[in-house]
Amino acid sequence: MSQDVYGFTPTSVPIEIDPARASIARVYDAALGGKDNYAIDRDVLRHVASAVPEVNDLAVSHHSFLTRALRFCAGQGRITQFLDCGSSLPAAENTHRIVQRIDPHNRVVYVDNDPVALAYGRVFLEENDNTHILDADIFNPAEVLTSATVRAHIDITEPVALLHVGTLHHYLRDDGADMMKDYIDAIPSGSFVVIAHFFDTETPGLSEVAHTMQDLFLGGPLGSGRFRTRAQIMAFVAGLDIVPPNPNKIGELDLCDNWWPDGPQLTPLNQVQRCIAAVVGRKP
Repeated sequence: MSQDVYGFTPTSVPIEIDPARASIARVYDAALGGKDNYAIDRDVLRHVASAVPEVNDLAVSHHSFLTRALRFCAGQGRITQFLDCGSSLPAAENTHRIVQRIDPHNRVVYVDNDPVALAYGRVFLEENDNTHILDADIFNPAEVLTSATVRAHIDITEPVALLHVGTLHHYLRDDGADMMKDYIDAIPSGSFVVIAHFFDTETPGLSEVAHTMQDLFLGGPLGSGRFRTRAQIMAFVAGLDIVPPNPNKIGELDLCDNWWPDGPQLTPLNQVQRCIAAVVGRKP
């Protein structure tokens, strides 16, 4: 396996299903209360929860954001094809179920190389003809975009929603801006890019929480999970028109829970909910 400054690159090669090795997909499943995970995956969360008890809210907040962003793209954005980098397990409602409730003809291609995610993805294939899965490295745009699966089911001349929700904080090779630029350069005008990312607010107190979680993720069984700053996350969507996160703001990065919430926030966000941010950009 290729190495980086942290000694681990989570999706550079396919991995074996190994109950003794933590999996990104299974850790998220555990955080969302799912059953498709092993003790090692739950250990990741317990390891971080020893210092930051609300750690599971990272996954809860980003998945709730994803649901709202998908409804926006499929509804207001009139997007009919979705390229989802990093498929989730059944504990989370999946992209195809959300967008195909709006229009059953909406097409979804999931991309992953985690064997557990791929196994569930193949079950999705049995549900309808508009859902497909590609075994590829989500951090290799050329591999993804030139694949036979994407060419067969995504019309790259028409707008697409490119989803990197809960994935880019596992990209550790460099700052990731050039990798995302390769994706954005390849998609047409009118396309949307949807991102949720672990967030270092660079403010007293919260920044220390972010650094604590980062150190525990990187030093624990998972070996990945970088908290980036506002400037670093916004570099992923350079050149895009940013969708305002709510009626009172201009287009900018905001917390996942603040992005067009379904109703008023009746209780204050906790420290973890304030360390996961989202941005949606439209290619002009």
